[in-house]
Amino acid sequence: MKSIKTVEQFNEVINGEGKALIKFQAGWCPDCTRMDMFIDPIVKEYDMYTWYDVNRDELPEIAEKYDVMGIPSLLIFENGEKKAHLHSANAKTPDQVTDFLETVQK
Repeated sequence: MKSIKTVEQFNEVINGEGKALIKFQAGWCPDCTRMDMFIDPIVKEYDMYTWYDVNRDELPEIAEKYDVMGIPSLLIFENGEKKAHLHSANAKTPDQVTDFLETVQK
C-alpha cells in the first residue's frame, strides 16, 4: 500500500487511470492497527484496485472534503469521483471489508 503525503499527490491519484482504493487511518487509532493485521490478503485478492494509505491527521482537509468522519475508512475513487465509502463503524473485520468490496463490484 502506497502512502499519500500531500494534497497534490492525492488529487493526482484519484484523477489517474484505474480505480484507487484509499484507506484513511491514523497511528493512534486501535481499529486502524487491527485492520493492518488483516488487510494484506485482501489487498492481494482485490488487486483490481491500486491501494493507498492516507494519515487522516496529516491531510485533514481531504478527510473533511470526502466525509471521512471516522477511521479506518475505505474510499474508492474512479476518474476523480468517489464511488464508494466504507465507514469506520463497518470496517472492523475482514468479512466487513470483503463484503463491502464484493458489493461494490456488482
